Amino acid sequence: MKIKTWIRLTSVLAIPLGLALAASADDDAVPGTLPPAATKQGVTYAGDIKPILDNSCAKCHSGDKPRGHLKLDSLEGALKGGKDGKVIVAGDSAKSMLIQAVAHLSKDSDDWMPPLHNRANIGPLTPDQIGLLRAWIDQGAK
Repeated sequence: MKIKTWIRLTSVLAIPLGLALAASADDDAVPGTLPPAATKQGVTYAGDIKPILDNSCAKCHSGDKPRGHLKLDSLEGALKGGKDGKVIVAGDSAKSMLIQAVAHLSKDSDDWMPPLHNRANIGPLTPDQIGLLRAWIDQGAK
């Protein structure tokens, strides 16, 4: 086999292999660490939190059939929780399932929100966004 043919063949084979390795890297993703709460005082759902949830969560967690029966498009819905119970522990963000999910603290990436592979291509929340959510919850989730 000629060297040019060999190089072309290995290049063609390397691309799918690289894609397969990249996909498996997501499956073996490492849980994150909890970013600190933001220092901002007087954080409110309407002014600070709703825009984050609208951009990152409401596509799946609103409407007539929200995922997990969890509605995050209103303060009442967020505080009520879903089929797995309350996701916000007012006054203790570290124990709130919402924070654990968006900070990717679980070893099981199926618990991460937004999910790694979602139809809307929504990326993970930034540490600053998670910090603001934490401050809101720590301040009583109002």
